[in-house]
Amino acid sequence: MANIGIIGSGNIGAALTRLFTRAGHQVAVANSRGPASLQALASETGARAATVVDAVRGADVVVVTVPMAAVSTLPKDLLQNAAADLVVIDTSNYYPQQRDGLIAGVEAGMTESGWVEKQLGRPVIKVFNSIIAQHLLDRARPQTDSGRVALAVAGDSAPAKTLVMQLVDDIGFDPVDAGTMDESWRQQPGTPGYLKDYDIAGVRLALAEATPQRKPEWRATPNSPGTFESPA
Repeated sequence: MANIGIIGSGNIGAALTRLFTRAGHQVAVANSRGPASLQALASETGARAATVVDAVRGADVVVVTVPMAAVSTLPKDLLQNAAADLVVIDTSNYYPQQRDGLIAGVEAGMTESGWVEKQLGRPVIKVFNSIIAQHLLDRARPQTDSGRVALAVAGDSAPAKTLVMQLVDDIGFDPVDAGTMDESWRQQPGTPGYLKDYDIAGVRLALAEATPQRKPEWRATPNSPGTFESPA
């Protein structure tokens, strides 16, 4: 059983709160609006509604699942005093035309989670970014099910990646080692495996077929950001 702090209660954060608690993990969930806004989710799942700072305190794993541009607005010292072996999961995707606007480092070639690492001051493991939140809830399956969806997991720390891959398995998905943080572009938006719900073989093939060039629709424009309904 892990103590998991989840920062962000949007679609992915709420889905992971439900899945991790269902799997028997202790979960504290936080958002920018404060614990009072999380009482319904906490009552439903048994998770603890917390502040952002409290969600990190004592956690074995912290999941950062906020809009990518909002990562830089988190407290700069949020993880400063956390344990050296704290595992940080990043679920974010860069949506420049829809939500995030221009993030210079990413536009210049950094991987999306590499940029997140710089903001947090900690290494991260990238996962849960390439599946629709509702599919996390609907398509989780036991280990014995041959039709399991697989999820790519990228990062530089072997022990951290091992732990995260176990968590992925715990909640009903097959983990696939997607390589290092420098290779995490293989699972970013616009790549062959993004939002495809492939099995292990399919994810591995999609990762191998990915190319590092960012497509025009995943770059900021002078008018960015727009909305998901009307990208700019």
